[in-house]
Parts: sequence; C-alpha cells; structure tokens
Amino acid sequence: MRPVYMISGGITKFTKANPRQSFRLMVKESFDYAMHDVPKLRHDMIDGSVVSYFSDHFTRQLMAGIMATDFLGLCPKPNKRVEGGGATGGLCFQAAWEAVASGRMNVCAAYGFETMSHVNTWKGNEFIALASDTNFDYPVGGFYSGYYAMMAVRHMYEFGTTVEQMAMVSVKNHKNALHNTWAQKHLDLTVEDVRKAPMVAYPLTLLDICTMSDGAACCLLASEEVAAKVCARPVKIIGVGCGTDAMRMADRPHGNVILLKHEEPSWYKNLKYPGVHSFRAGRMATKLAYEQAGIEQPLEDLDFVELHDAYTSSEIQTYEDMGLCRYGEGGKFIESGAPALKGKIPVNPSGGLIACGHPVGATGLMQAVFAFWQLQGAVAQHNNGDGAIQIKPKKKSRPLRGAIHSHAGTGTYVTVSIMESTQ
Repeated sequence: MRPVYMISGGITKFTKANPRQSFRLMVKESFDYAMHDVPKLRHDMIDGSVVSYFSDHFTRQLMAGIMATDFLGLCPKPNKRVEGGGATGGLCFQAAWEAVASGRMNVCAAYGFETMSHVNTWKGNEFIALASDTNFDYPVGGFYSGYYAMMAVRHMYEFGTTVEQMAMVSVKNHKNALHNTWAQKHLDLTVEDVRKAPMVAYPLTLLDICTMSDGAACCLLASEEVAAKVCARPVKIIGVGCGTDAMRMADRPHGNVILLKHEEPSWYKNLKYPGVHSFRAGRMATKLAYEQAGIEQPLEDLDFVELHDAYTSSEIQTYEDMGLCRYGEGGKFIESGAPALKGKIPVNPSGGLIACGHPVGATGLMQAVFAFWQLQGAVAQHNNGDGAIQIKPKKKSRPLRGAIHSHAGTGTYVTVSIMESTQ
C-alpha cells in the first residue's frame, strides 16, 4: 500500500438553489478551481476519477456521473460512481484514496455534486426518506428529521442532554461560518434564537438542521512521487476507516462498546449499546482510521475535526463516537466549550453542514477541501484573507492534523479519514 497525498481541492459555493448552472458546470467549476491551484499538474497526468452523487431523482438523469466526467474531458479514462446516502462524498474520497494506494493510479480526481433545488422541499425530503427501509419505515411516514428527533429524545432521556446544549452546536457552527466566505449562512445566533425558530420535529428546530443545497466539490489525490513534483504543500492521508450498520435501527443488536485505545471497558458497564443514541458504524470507522493513523488520544493527537452535522444532535452523538468524550457526555462536551474554535479541539471550524449546506454528493468532499486548506495553512488565501481562522498545531513535535467524518442514513455508512500537513 503506497502513501497517498491530497494535492488540491476546489468547491463551488453551496446555495439553496442555483438554477443557472447544470450539475456538469458546477463540477467543472470545482475541478477548475482545484487544477488552478496546482499549475504543474497537467490534465493528461490524471489517470482516472471517481464521481459521487446521492440521487438520480434530483437530476432526473441516470448515469449523470459519466456526463460530468465527459464534461471534464476525462473520457476514456477509468471512472466509477459511488453512492452511499449522506456519506456519498466521504466514500468517494476513500475510493480515490484506494485507487492511488493500490498503485492502480498515480493521480485520481474525486468529484461530487447534488442539485437538490430541482424539486420542492417536500419532494426532496421524500427522496431522502427513500434511503430508509421502504418496506417497513417509509410507508408509515418515516422521514429523516423524524428519525433524528427520535434519537435526540432518546439521548436526552438516557444521558440528560438538553435542548439548550443542542442549540449551542448551531450557535457555534454558525459563528464559525462568519469566518468562512464559502459558507451559505453567516448568522450570529444565540441559544434563544435557535429555540425560537420554527419547530420541525421535536426537539429539533429549523436552526438545528442543515439545508438541502446545490453545489459541487473536487479533490485531487496523488502518489508521493507525483505530489512532490506538482505540489509545494501536499497533505498526507494517514488513516481511513469505514463502518456500516443495519438500515433499520430496530435491527441493530446490542453488545459491548467498540473501544478506542484510550478507553476502558469499565466506563461503559451499564451502557446499552448502540441503542438509539449512538452510531456503531461511526465508532467502527473511527477505530479503523485511528489505528491506521496511530491516533491514541484524539484530544491530543488531532487539532480539528470536520464532522457531519446534518443535525445538531448528530454532532453531539458523533463527539462520543469519535472518542472526543465518553458516551453520554456529548452534551456536557459542547457546553464546556471544548469544540469551539479556541477550545480543546475545534469541531467544524468551517461552519459544517449546518452553515455551509448539504448537497449530499459533494458534502464529504467539501469537508476534505476545507481540511486540506487548513492543513496547507492556506485558509486565508482561499477566503480572500477575510477574517479567516487558521488553526495551529497543539504540539510543535508533530504536524498539524485533522479528521473528516461523513455519515449516511441513521448511521448505515460512516467514513472517517485522517490527514496531516507535510510542512
């Protein structure tokens, strides 16, 4: 297995609706941005690509991936589509990593998109709900805000998590986005603002939930040899992990907590796991990525995390799955200020999905692009120097290091990838 580096990334600004651009043009815009950042990389040096988009329904076009690939001028080189719900972009990123790590390609482009504004919001929610079990959950009114509301209520019941703590996630992420010109929403909120917003599914309000969006993102991954030739500040991908679980939460068996290196079995003697409150797939993805990257104490060994905050409650759940705090302590973790920009470990310094938007096939790649810019020390460069926040490494003895986390369904696919600077 060869070392793999990210050498460039590009995104479009995610928007609620972008009717003037087709998905092909959005992908081209993100691809061109990435190529512009590595002028030594010639188009003919790209050996192949992976494309990700969640749903054929939004475009009313089957095989849209090959249309985007053709528009980029990458035919007849290898390409495949990756799809896995909300984790589609994260799976795409790891598929490109696999292509380079295996030696099959020296340079692989990973790009993803979604054009969710092509349908009304209610219809978009219906399409997303098709990513639940259509034989059991969907016919009785299952939809994702309802699923996450149920999980949030269970987390509150089991661990004493409060609606105010969930609102703190929204306040934090929107505040972080004030420093990110790429973010869709720039809001300076209070907990009271979040709680007073229209209720969608108790206890989640409109400001607890991300926005269906249009947008595209692109990552260029390369072998060590190529990265050294074309990129002055490549970023190394040092760990990848993926986890899965049954689509229906009712089908998930209970068992022992999958422990990370810094955890003790005694911590969770009385915990019913995974229950409705935790994502077993998220813990498995984390464990595999941490082991490959040599992460033993995540609060010390990581400098920031870009995670999938489709709901404020899911960010709290993911703190626990990623071992940033113990299971049951996610609410206290946000309340302590630990995941704030100046806290122990900044979480979603970009503003996350809640502030940037969630065009599903592009989202996991967007996280990789934002992490890449942080690890390059290039955040200001890509934000026109406009108040951008550049995170510094906690320890001078090691490079700056970050994690990205992509999540699907109610935790059916989850990916975690660890990246570090090479400066």
